[in-house]
Amino acid sequence: MTYQTHKLSNGISLIYKPENSTVTYCGMVVNTGSRDESENEEGMAHFVEHMLFKGTEKRRSGHIINRLENVGGELNAFTSKEETVVYAVVLNEYFERALELIGDIVLNSTFPQKEIDKEIVIILDEIQSYNDSPSELIFDDFEEMLFDSHSIGHNILGRPELLEKFSTQDALEFVSKQYRPDEMVFFVVGDLNFNQLIRHAEKYLLTKTSSDTKRERITPTDYKPQRREVVKNTHQVHFMLGNRAYDLYHPSRMGMYLLNNILGGPGMNSLLNLSLRERNGLVYNVESSYQPFTDTGMWSVYFGCDAENAKRCEQLVYNELQKLREQKINESALKKYKLQLMGQMAIANEQKENLALSLGKSYLRYGKIDDMSLIREHIENVTAEKLQEIANEVFNVEQLSILKYI
Repeated sequence: MTYQTHKLSNGISLIYKPENSTVTYCGMVVNTGSRDESENEEGMAHFVEHMLFKGTEKRRSGHIINRLENVGGELNAFTSKEETVVYAVVLNEYFERALELIGDIVLNSTFPQKEIDKEIVIILDEIQSYNDSPSELIFDDFEEMLFDSHSIGHNILGRPELLEKFSTQDALEFVSKQYRPDEMVFFVVGDLNFNQLIRHAEKYLLTKTSSDTKRERITPTDYKPQRREVVKNTHQVHFMLGNRAYDLYHPSRMGMYLLNNILGGPGMNSLLNLSLRERNGLVYNVESSYQPFTDTGMWSVYFGCDAENAKRCEQLVYNELQKLREQKINESALKKYKLQLMGQMAIANEQKENLALSLGKSYLRYGKIDDMSLIREHIENVTAEKLQEIANEVFNVEQLSILKYI
């Protein structure tokens, strides 16, 4: 993958990938998320992300909303466990406008109290919408159970009783502490002059402070599998099981991606979809997911089904896990599974927004971007023996946590 990088005088990193396009994708990824909140700040990272759109030293919220919309562009943001991302898509001729706006809201937001009071109501409504959707809420509750008492398990949206107390000063203190220029990456995918990009960035990505010290995150420890049933009085039973898994830098990470894709990835030929849906007609949706973080990771399986089918579905999941632990995948099947994963990755990279976001996050985490040919090589090097080894470690029945809504 061809890309260019530069570090600004204040410590912010730039990464640019040239693309022959009339449209530019760009944004800022900040190395802070919900896991970086203190106990009385739960929900602050997501709250700040919302408030970035509500006013800066020179703009009101209406000006922020219309700045790119008026020229056909889009501005968006999201918060994860470990990152906050603000990004935009515009026609190439409006890139400077997008860069200046993103720099302004990320680095100069003022968090006016009257806007806070309105936005808290919106976030509380967002929380309620999750509470009304058990198929989404169970993922948050499962993460909290899997990382019991550690901040990485906290719900990104936060707790209502804390949100209602957040103030301008709270937001300013969080940003001052967490939005550090040496832990920010500005990413660009488009048809631009890189030297001009650097000049614009030095002009608009201005910060008041700079720091070379790295954040210290506390690694989750003391995992103990748990089993919980929660009465929700829903029409369906919602079920999750899972385990902690490999972090972003673990040598088995690529093997885990491949194994998870085989088990319950997006393909209709995943083992779980074939077993629970295609052969037995018991579920509409069954999936597995693997999420690595900087110092830990998680793997999980989810399905929803009628109450009378819950035990059978659970057993079918265990059956597939047992097969992967006890039987090596044959070479012809493994070859097809590898081709499938590589195809999915290549298609995802053709979606320029995904490519841009991946560019920024990968450079933040690894300080480099792997070419697709290198990623293919890593996938090709995963053996059937390695997948069986991973299955025996991560799919170990004695280490699985289970959460069930009934």
